[in-house]
Amino acid sequence: MKVIKRDNSVVDFDRSKIVNAIQKANAAVEEQFRLDDASVDVIADAVAASHKPRLLVEDIQDMVETKLMAAGKYELAKAYIIYRYTRALVRKANTTDESILSLLRNQNKDLAEENSNKNTAIASTQRDYIAGEVSRDLTRRILLPEKISKAHDEGVLHFHDADYFVQPIFNCCLVNIGDMLDNGTMINGKLIESPKSFQVACTIVTQIIACVASNQYGGQSVEMSHLGKYLRLTYEKYLRKTREAAPELDEETAVKIAEARTKDELKSGVQTIQYQINTLMTTNGQSPFVTLFLCLREGDPYIRENAAIIQEVLEQRLEGIKNEAGVYITPAFPKLVYVLDECNNLSGGEYDYLTELAVKCSAKRMYPDYISAKIMRETHNGNVYSPMGCRSFLTDWIDPETGAYKYEGRFNQGVVSINLPQIGILSGQDEDKFWKLLDERLELCYEALMCRHNALMGVRSDVSPIHWQYGAIARLKKGEPIDKYLLDNYSTISLGYIGIYEVTKLVKGCSQTEPEGKDFALRLMTYLRDTCYKWRDQTGIGFSLYGTPAESLCYRFARIDKERFGTIKDITDKGYYTNSYHVDVREKIDAFSKFQIESEFQRLSPGGAISYVEIPNMRHNLEALKDVVRFIYDNIQYAEFNTKSDYCQVCGYDGEIQINDDGEWECPCCGNKDHAKMNVVRRTCGYLGENFWNVGKTKEIKSRVLHL
Repeated sequence: MKVIKRDNSVVDFDRSKIVNAIQKANAAVEEQFRLDDASVDVIADAVAASHKPRLLVEDIQDMVETKLMAAGKYELAKAYIIYRYTRALVRKANTTDESILSLLRNQNKDLAEENSNKNTAIASTQRDYIAGEVSRDLTRRILLPEKISKAHDEGVLHFHDADYFVQPIFNCCLVNIGDMLDNGTMINGKLIESPKSFQVACTIVTQIIACVASNQYGGQSVEMSHLGKYLRLTYEKYLRKTREAAPELDEETAVKIAEARTKDELKSGVQTIQYQINTLMTTNGQSPFVTLFLCLREGDPYIRENAAIIQEVLEQRLEGIKNEAGVYITPAFPKLVYVLDECNNLSGGEYDYLTELAVKCSAKRMYPDYISAKIMRETHNGNVYSPMGCRSFLTDWIDPETGAYKYEGRFNQGVVSINLPQIGILSGQDEDKFWKLLDERLELCYEALMCRHNALMGVRSDVSPIHWQYGAIARLKKGEPIDKYLLDNYSTISLGYIGIYEVTKLVKGCSQTEPEGKDFALRLMTYLRDTCYKWRDQTGIGFSLYGTPAESLCYRFARIDKERFGTIKDITDKGYYTNSYHVDVREKIDAFSKFQIESEFQRLSPGGAISYVEIPNMRHNLEALKDVVRFIYDNIQYAEFNTKSDYCQVCGYDGEIQINDDGEWECPCCGNKDHAKMNVVRRTCGYLGENFWNVGKTKEIKSRVLHL
């Protein structure tokens, strides 16, 4: 039997601790109220005989109290309760020492693996993690109601970003970059006026991103179309200066010179954004979690300039950035989101060449993600706009002053996710029991989300001037409260969910790929969405259903449930739960069918959703990849590819690793022949489904191969 301690660590059950605790309570009461040794052993044995695979410390203490009361030892029970309370006070005095010291010794594996974008060995990152540990501790002990903390520890729900909860900051946002560029802003007490050229505009954008990222904990998204006008200004400036410097030149020559100089500045400006974002460190010790939204809008007077900007962004991403060894690698940021529309959906549109470039980029570098403007307009009242940090979407909101939809300058207050598979495990195939338990746990999620909302109420604009006073979100006065932006659905607050696949298997005995399972899964998703709408109507707060892609949470929930309920076939035996509504990777299904099924679920998750397929290295089969992109445009709102390409762990090379004349895998960059330090995909047919593991035939090496 395993015991879950208050710090969430797992230890073996030790009956002697029960005996010691009762004996200490015995010593605190008069002799006539004490329990003899044999009776103490009976209580300890009764707890040990419960045969539960997983118990919380609090559960054990509750059982002991119940046994003492049943034995009529009320004074002893009182002494035990006092002892328990005293121990709780001692624990509350300090619970962070060991976690912080292990971090400083680089022994905290959980933190090291939590965020691949943060290096726990770096001093600035350690400072952020130390603050995060203190915040988690205060959140669990003081800031959250005990039942919410307990629900989090038991995996009933997940209270996201507790490491930042102690501060009055929010999750992610769409930066109102257009307003900040056009009307100026302030950074570090210095006035930043509207730029007069593209290069300066790009520099200002990166400085805004760094400042914004340092004052919130989620991602920031920037729509690149706001830079088109500044590229036009640059061209006009160069044309004017060329005419002034050489009035004897004919107009055609002057135009060519201006275009060439503008192209150079375009390349430099985009390079500034890419390098600044990848070399900047925010105050939390990581690169800004920024997304660039690449969208061509019909009627945009600067559409040609914006097409040129998108082309340069994609070309630079395709090339990559050099690492320490001088090898071009794929940078993690900025994330790219590319919009497919009538003008570029690979059906003869004017800007199809951009999509062909995006496809090449996807084949080599994974990015960009793709949004279908066609499908998004169907579900968002004709609007197309960027996701925020982790694929979170704002819901539609009409500005009462302008009567127009508004997205930029809005944000998300935070996330709480519900563990759906755990409800399925507890209810089995009893649907009535499932829906009843779901309602109980949704109420807990609501209370947890209200804790997030209430923590932001009353916060004043001075807490982050870049957000609240200088345009990223608003232009409030100093000392003005931000409350109005937390109400009337201006910002969202998200109910996340994990494991539609598993809960459907548990309740209906099949997955959502089969008719009966699909019917249940869609009813469940509809119920979750409508519950958020109900909360929204009751409170005026923008509750929204969010298909979080939180991979670490998928493992956390599965680990907790396996410890508590044991190994359950196709549920806890995998070691993970599936993200949101996704079809599990072990389902034998092709990319098109997967997208088709998941598209129906995306529509029911207005607060955020993304679907993906894992594909092999497709550099030599781009036509197949284009077919998938066309399918995305016609069928699903938001999708991405996880490309499995060759990669050398020694030098960072991510091109094609070949077999040499001796039949050995060899990196063409550094000559590495150690297969254990390579990630290699076997390419045969260009299949676009999921991967599985098998033993390769070259030297019997275990390698990742594809369904054939």
